[in-house]
Amino acid sequence: MDRIAMLKTFVVVANEGSFTRAADRLNTSNQLISKYVAQLEKHLDVRLFNRTTRKIHLTEAGQQCLLHANNILESVNDMEGQLGLLNTQAKGVLHVSAPVSFSTLHLSSALAAFQHAHPSVSVNLQLNDRKVDVVDEGLDVAIRAGYLANSALVAKKITTLNLALCAAPAYLEKYGTPSHPSELNPEHYLEYSYVNYDSDGSELMKALKTNAQKVTPKLIANNGEVLTNVAIHGDGYVLQPTFITGDALRRGELLSILEDYVPQAISLYAVYPHRKLVSNKLRVFIDFLCAYFEDTPYWDKPLNEPIQKR
Repeated sequence: MDRIAMLKTFVVVANEGSFTRAADRLNTSNQLISKYVAQLEKHLDVRLFNRTTRKIHLTEAGQQCLLHANNILESVNDMEGQLGLLNTQAKGVLHVSAPVSFSTLHLSSALAAFQHAHPSVSVNLQLNDRKVDVVDEGLDVAIRAGYLANSALVAKKITTLNLALCAAPAYLEKYGTPSHPSELNPEHYLEYSYVNYDSDGSELMKALKTNAQKVTPKLIANNGEVLTNVAIHGDGYVLQPTFITGDALRRGELLSILEDYVPQAISLYAVYPHRKLVSNKLRVFIDFLCAYFEDTPYWDKPLNEPIQKR
């Protein structure tokens, strides 16, 4: 029996939660739906559904099968697209993981523009600052910032991310402006939970790491916007990318300090599984993001009122 047909039938039954609704969706009979599911269970030697008189529920094996079936059917669609059957228009669901602050501040507008240009592509966006496993979590692409470890994944640079060490004018008036990282007050450090101190050998990163090990930072948070807002209120200093701090710097709510010691710029990447065949929807999505943000993103381009420095 056609395994692809069995998988398609299984996925529809799982999504509809009913053999009858699946039959209506596929315009076929209940008997044929049941036959396909039974054949798939026999082939895999597992029970995919627990059945009652009213409802059906996926078993644990069924949940795993659904994940793999979706990936298999997606790969079939990708293959057809590469062979020219679907290459006239990018379409389908794109599963994307991206950092929280970057998405709320900048990616949301890019997604709106992307979907206007490609209305047949739907985006399932998951926001998370932790490092996700693209393959295990069934993602098409993950947007990641920073330094990437060697892996079997493909990484395409989207744009450059500059960093800034910032403090409010009131804070600097009260405690003075440091001229060297060793002069930073350890008790006033606003630390980002996912900071990788070992990714850069600069004096600033070494000082921040040493201070954080000696004294508990004033605030530790897994969100850069929260840390930046606390810094604006004069309660400490923060190291964050300019896509978060840029507006506050331009308004003078924060001032850039120790610029000669700030780590070199990092990059924003699109990370996806290493495949010879890349779906049209993923290809156009990555190309769109690269064109939208450019190597020098709009938040770092000069405006009438430049970023204030001290």
